[in-house]
Amino acid sequence: MKSSNLNPYENLANAIVLDAVKDYRKALKRLKKNSRNSIAASECEEIERFFRSGWFGVLSEVDPEYLINRLKEEVFG
Repeated sequence: MKSSNLNPYENLANAIVLDAVKDYRKALKRLKKNSRNSIAASECEEIERFFRSGWFGVLSEVDPEYLINRLKEEVFG
């Protein structure tokens, strides 16, 4: 997601958020395959804490609950 209109800090912030979204999506998919996968469940919890953190609020203006719910809907239907 490169854009000449964004400064390097905005590009970095976007990359951090996108990586978290990708990691969350992967963990949710592993959890969907095996609901007893404790590692995937822990990863989901950790990423959800990040989404709800002040640090995420600095990086993004996206509502964390909206993001979490959308990604869960995407994976679980």
